[in-house]
Amino acid sequence: MSDAEHPARRAGLASQAAVRAHRKADWLALFAPDARVEDPIGISPYDPIGDGHFGHTAIAAFWDMAIAPSAIDFRLTDSYACGDEVAFIGTIRSARADRATEVDGVFTYRVNSGGKIIALRAFWELKQARTTFAANRDS
Repeated sequence: MSDAEHPARRAGLASQAAVRAHRKADWLALFAPDARVEDPIGISPYDPIGDGHFGHTAIAAFWDMAIAPSAIDFRLTDSYACGDEVAFIGTIRSARADRATEVDGVFTYRVNSGGKIIALRAFWELKQARTTFAANRDS
Protein backbone atom coordinates (compact mmCIF):
# COMPACT_ATOMS: atom_id res chain seq x y z
CA MET A 1 0.00 0.00 0.00
CA SER A 2 1.31 3.40 -0.91
CA ASP A 3 0.48 7.06 -0.33
CA ALA A 4 -0.36 6.74 3.37
CA GLU A 5 -0.90 10.50 3.33
CA HIS A 6 -4.13 10.24 1.34
CA PRO A 7 -6.83 11.46 3.80
CA ALA A 8 -9.14 8.47 3.34
CA ARG A 9 -6.29 5.96 3.55
CA ARG A 10 -4.96 7.69 6.66
CA ALA A 11 -8.42 7.57 8.29
CA GLY A 12 -8.91 3.93 7.30
CA LEU A 13 -5.55 2.91 8.73
CA ALA A 14 -6.29 4.85 11.93
CA SER A 15 -9.65 3.09 12.18
CA GLN A 16 -8.02 -0.31 11.79
CA ALA A 17 -5.34 0.54 14.37
CA ALA A 18 -7.99 1.61 16.90
CA VAL A 19 -9.96 -1.60 16.31
CA ARG A 20 -6.82 -3.75 16.69
CA ALA A 21 -5.95 -1.99 19.96
CA HIS A 22 -9.56 -2.06 21.24
CA ARG A 23 -9.64 1.74 21.61
CA LYS A 24 -13.34 2.48 21.21
CA ALA A 25 -13.14 6.22 22.03
CA ASP A 26 -10.30 6.72 19.54
CA TRP A 27 -12.25 4.80 16.89
CA LEU A 28 -15.46 6.80 17.41
CA ALA A 29 -13.51 10.07 17.27
CA LEU A 30 -12.53 9.25 13.67
CA PHE A 31 -16.17 9.46 12.53
CA ALA A 32 -18.20 12.52 11.56
CA PRO A 33 -21.41 12.92 13.59
CA ASP A 34 -23.52 11.88 10.58
CA ALA A 35 -21.36 8.89 9.56
CA ARG A 36 -22.71 5.52 8.53
CA VAL A 37 -21.13 2.09 9.09
CA GLU A 38 -22.26 -0.85 6.94
CA ASP A 39 -20.30 -3.96 7.93
CA PRO A 40 -21.30 -5.98 6.02
CA ILE A 41 -23.48 -4.07 3.60
CA GLY A 42 -27.11 -5.20 3.75
CA ILE A 43 -28.99 -7.47 6.12
CA SER A 44 -26.80 -9.39 8.56
CA PRO A 45 -26.77 -10.55 12.18
CA TYR A 46 -25.26 -7.13 13.01
CA ASP A 47 -27.90 -5.21 11.02
CA PRO A 48 -31.23 -7.08 10.70
CA ILE A 49 -32.84 -4.24 8.72
CA GLY A 50 -29.87 -3.66 6.41
CA ASP A 51 -29.74 0.14 6.67
CA GLY A 52 -26.36 0.38 8.38
CA HIS A 53 -25.49 2.10 11.65
CA PHE A 54 -26.01 5.86 11.37
CA GLY A 55 -24.51 8.40 13.80
CA HIS A 56 -22.23 8.03 16.79
CA THR A 57 -24.77 6.33 19.07
CA ALA A 58 -25.55 3.58 16.56
CA ILE A 59 -21.89 3.22 15.57
CA ALA A 60 -20.95 2.85 19.26
CA ALA A 61 -23.62 0.15 19.63
CA PHE A 62 -22.14 -1.63 16.57
CA TRP A 63 -18.73 -1.55 18.30
CA ASP A 64 -20.20 -3.12 21.44
CA MET A 65 -21.92 -5.87 19.44
CA ALA A 66 -19.38 -6.68 16.72
CA ILE A 67 -15.96 -5.42 17.75
CA ALA A 68 -15.74 -5.42 21.56
CA PRO A 69 -16.12 -9.21 22.02
CA SER A 70 -13.30 -10.04 19.57
CA ALA A 71 -9.64 -9.60 18.86
CA ILE A 72 -9.59 -8.32 15.28
CA ASP A 73 -6.72 -8.38 12.83
CA PHE A 74 -6.59 -6.91 9.33
CA ARG A 75 -4.54 -8.75 6.72
CA LEU A 76 -4.69 -6.32 3.84
CA THR A 77 -3.00 -6.95 0.53
CA ASP A 78 -3.65 -3.68 -1.27
CA SER A 79 -5.55 -0.41 -1.27
CA TYR A 80 -6.76 2.04 -3.88
CA ALA A 81 -7.40 5.69 -3.06
CA CYS A 82 -9.55 7.81 -5.36
CA GLY A 83 -11.16 11.16 -4.64
CA ASP A 84 -12.25 11.17 -1.00
CA GLU A 85 -12.37 7.37 -0.66
CA VAL A 86 -10.12 4.36 -0.26
CA ALA A 87 -10.79 0.67 -0.80
CA PHE A 88 -8.72 -1.90 1.09
CA ILE A 89 -8.54 -5.47 -0.21
CA GLY A 90 -7.81 -8.37 2.13
CA THR A 91 -8.92 -10.56 4.99
CA ILE A 92 -10.24 -9.69 8.43
CA ARG A 93 -9.79 -12.18 11.26
CA SER A 94 -12.04 -11.97 14.31
CA ALA A 95 -11.11 -14.20 17.25
CA ARG A 96 -13.22 -14.89 20.31
CA ALA A 97 -12.59 -17.37 23.12
CA ASP A 98 -14.60 -20.11 21.39
CA ARG A 99 -13.92 -19.45 17.68
CA ALA A 100 -12.06 -17.50 15.04
CA THR A 101 -13.64 -16.26 11.83
CA GLU A 102 -11.92 -15.02 8.69
CA VAL A 103 -13.57 -13.24 5.82
CA ASP A 104 -12.16 -11.90 2.56
CA GLY A 105 -13.52 -8.64 1.28
CA VAL A 106 -13.24 -5.06 0.17
CA PHE A 107 -13.42 -2.46 2.91
CA THR A 108 -14.06 1.17 1.95
CA TYR A 109 -13.75 4.44 3.83
CA ARG A 110 -15.02 7.82 2.65
CA VAL A 111 -13.98 11.01 4.43
CA ASN A 112 -15.29 14.56 4.49
CA SER A 113 -13.17 17.68 3.86
CA GLY A 114 -11.98 17.56 7.49
CA GLY A 115 -10.71 13.99 7.17
CA LYS A 116 -13.48 12.49 9.31
CA ILE A 117 -14.98 9.19 8.17
CA ILE A 118 -18.48 9.65 6.76
CA ALA A 119 -18.90 6.11 5.43
CA LEU A 120 -17.29 2.80 6.30
CA ARG A 121 -18.62 0.04 4.04
CA ALA A 122 -17.53 -3.59 4.11
CA PHE A 123 -18.16 -5.81 1.12
CA TRP A 124 -18.03 -9.41 2.34
CA GLU A 125 -20.36 -12.40 2.24
CA LEU A 126 -21.43 -14.15 5.42
CA LYS A 127 -21.69 -17.47 3.56
CA GLN A 128 -18.00 -17.20 2.62
CA ALA A 129 -16.76 -16.57 6.17
CA ARG A 130 -14.46 -19.30 7.45
CA THR A 131 -14.99 -20.20 11.10
CA THR A 132 -12.72 -22.38 13.18
CA PHE A 133 -13.87 -23.46 16.62
CA ALA A 134 -11.41 -23.44 19.54
CA ALA A 135 -11.48 -27.22 19.94
CA ASN A 136 -10.29 -27.61 16.34
CA ARG A 137 -7.71 -24.81 16.23
CA ASP A 138 -4.00 -25.54 16.17
CA SER A 139 -3.04 -22.06 17.39
